[in-house]
Amino acid sequence: MLDLHAQKLSFAYANWQVLHGLQLDARPGEVLGLIGPNGVGKSTLLHTLSRILRPDAGKVLLANKDMWHSPPRDIAKQLALAPQRMGQQPLLTIEQTVALGRAPHRGWLLPLTKHDHEAVKRALKQVGLWDMRQRTVNELSGGEQQRVVLARVLAQEPKVLLLDEPTSHLDLKYQSEILGIVKNLARDDGLTVVISMHDLNMAALYADRLALLHEGHVVAIGSPTEVLTAEQLSRVYDVPVVVTTHPTYGTPLVMPMIQNAE
Repeated sequence: MLDLHAQKLSFAYANWQVLHGLQLDARPGEVLGLIGPNGVGKSTLLHTLSRILRPDAGKVLLANKDMWHSPPRDIAKQLALAPQRMGQQPLLTIEQTVALGRAPHRGWLLPLTKHDHEAVKRALKQVGLWDMRQRTVNELSGGEQQRVVLARVLAQEPKVLLLDEPTSHLDLKYQSEILGIVKNLARDDGLTVVISMHDLNMAALYADRLALLHEGHVVAIGSPTEVLTAEQLSRVYDVPVVVTTHPTYGTPLVMPMIQNAE
């Protein structure tokens, strides 16, 4: 299993500085949730951690090695990024789409080996799509398509899994299913998981640790109880909130205060 570290990471789009000397560490066997307001840089951070974007300063260390000193294909065998949406897809079956995740190991032209087929089958079973594998992707609901995205990156057999808002635009059932799968991958398979999230209450339930981003920095990192405080959230999100305790699980429960109420 592999650790992932961001050391004094900075990145800017033209004149817009997004990350400022950011420090972060992600560990095997845990889910690290990235939270913060819209536009704070969660997706940019994930793209920088995945070697899609090269930082202007600082380093991303995978297993204590600078990621930019390794060939991209070697990184893709160890780390996978699941995007927010699947995007336009040709008329491939679910199984064919998931098999694309084997490209870092086989390239685009070599036929799949027995191990490749086993990896695809295992990924499909992990997300509950094995029995649907012959259906085409365009037939699927949003939640099912998101499971295909997750299965495709699992077929890479990564040690580090990055997920960019995998539950956005999904209903409560599919949110719970996706996050439950992700939690099991960390706990049972020892993956290092970093996931960006908007729903603070879901983050409290499913993440082992949270990193709160604000103005390009990680302003708080720790357990959900340590990070999800009314003082910190009210300041970062610029809205007063109340934080209570979940009646069943004991995790923080965040609610905005009603403003301008008569």
